Amino acid sequence: MPALSLLALLLSLVAAPAMAHGISGVDPGSLWSFDPWLLAPLYAVGTAFYVGTQRLWRHAGGGRGVNFRQVGAFWAGWLIVALALTSPLHWLGERLFTAHMVEHELLMIVGAPLTAYARINGPVMWSLPASLRPAVGRCLNWPGVARPWALVSHPVSATAMHGLALWVWHAPPLYAWALENTAVHRLQHISFFATALLFWWMLLHGRGLGRSVRLRDGIAVACLFVTVLHSGVLGALLTLSTRIWIPGQGALAGEFGLSPLEDQQLAGILMWVPMGILYTGAALFFAYRWLITIDASRVPMVRHAG
Repeated sequence: MPALSLLALLLSLVAAPAMAHGISGVDPGSLWSFDPWLLAPLYAVGTAFYVGTQRLWRHAGGGRGVNFRQVGAFWAGWLIVALALTSPLHWLGERLFTAHMVEHELLMIVGAPLTAYARINGPVMWSLPASLRPAVGRCLNWPGVARPWALVSHPVSATAMHGLALWVWHAPPLYAWALENTAVHRLQHISFFATALLFWWMLLHGRGLGRSVRLRDGIAVACLFVTVLHSGVLGALLTLSTRIWIPGQGALAGEFGLSPLEDQQLAGILMWVPMGILYTGAALFFAYRWLITIDASRVPMVRHAG
């Protein structure tokens, strides 16, 4: 019933004008957010990906360089991130812990993996003028850029940064600060999405500790296992807590027949169960691919022994 009430309120917010209570970047008439600090990067990346994809396909042929599934994944992820940050869900998330958790999960476990799968670096590079691409490529290979990237994209670093963002921003003082300060709130969303994007990029495209795909998949299983554990612990703490962590977060809890504590507990369940299921599903996928690779590597050995 709380989920149905949340959906009903979101629909009513879209259909009817309401007061935004002075929240920066939100249209008082519709509660859609038009924060340029969030919209500008969204439109810049979307435009670059579109232009780059068209140029790449004109040069190499449709579906080459970036395939149709990657293009579909990018635009699905882009739309989900855009809706999470600009729809009335964003406004509601400042007043209902459950809605805020839904917004964060859309960014971290839906939008981020879809964007990572799309591997946007190729199309974005092709969106640049041809005369600039070699220079940009050299800059990206410059040790001052390549070495920090190698450090942050290492499996241990990427997993730790993603986990750190999750725990730090759920510390009551910082979470409350994000609800009160627009700039800090932007930083919260950016750090959630950026660290999740880095984490999923490492799982899908990273080289792990070597060039072996089998080793990379094994490392991915371990990283996801660690992430399931620590995110589950945080979700359990929110769910089982008998005190309210952020008093101002549940301002609209009563609209759904919930107390602020029940709103927090429902948010914790959303982190504990759906997020855990999705991370576990991803781990099972990588484990399956890992085992298939091991079996395939054993076949020649068996034939040779025979």
